[in-house]
Amino acid sequence: MDKTLRTASTGLTAQQRFVEIISNNLANVNTTGYKRVRPEFQDLLYETVRSAGNTRQTGQEPLNELQIGGGTELVATSRQFTQGDITQTGNTLDMAIKGEGFFVVRKPDNTFAYTRDGSFQVDRNGQVVTSQGYILEPGISVPDDTLEIRLSRDGVLSVLTQNSQTEDVVLGQIELARFINPTGLRSLGDNIYAETGASGRAMLERPGVNNTGELVQSHLESANVDLVTEMVNMIMAQRAYELNSKSVRTADDILATATNLKR
Repeated sequence: MDKTLRTASTGLTAQQRFVEIISNNLANVNTTGYKRVRPEFQDLLYETVRSAGNTRQTGQEPLNELQIGGGTELVATSRQFTQGDITQTGNTLDMAIKGEGFFVVRKPDNTFAYTRDGSFQVDRNGQVVTSQGYILEPGISVPDDTLEIRLSRDGVLSVLTQNSQTEDVVLGQIELARFINPTGLRSLGDNIYAETGASGRAMLERPGVNNTGELVQSHLESANVDLVTEMVNMIMAQRAYELNSKSVRTADDILATATNLKR
């Protein structure tokens, strides 16, 4: 019964982690550019009681092995980078990526991070930054006398100023980063990701080039969390947790019965 208790405990732990992941997905249903996380489980080592191919005393060769599993464990979490809904906001500095790619931002320690959150603002120095103050790369400064901000689909940011009311002034070219394996990116919080060895190196592209998405001004990308899917997963995890807990109670009852045999 020791093995039953250990196996059931791995199932309880796995389902608890599953619920934690689902809860995080649901908590971020309104987070701009959030990508849902999917857990990946695998079975543990098996105890081989009898190997296939060994001739028994009867002279017959068993066709199948006799194995008893040791439970399950959570081995990885993968982000699903499917496109979220694009909604209009009316804010001229809001940008949504329609397709693949990430905005490149610079952190205070001068390292680069990547995000799908295009809710940008202008700081006191006129630089375009995220809501957390990370600077959009390449750095773009908006003049004080700006009357209108315009963003093309291919990432050219221009403005109309009081001094040039009839002609656009180009401020810069926004580039997007893409990765061979975006699921290998490490989440850092604040809606940003860090490059890892699993994701591969960032490849900077102009929007709309080499399968890199286009930019849509005055729009934001919503989270790609499907509430119905998450609620169904929650029910499945809850039922699986209950069944594993029943395995623990059953093993306990059998142990109690064995203990009371001498009475």
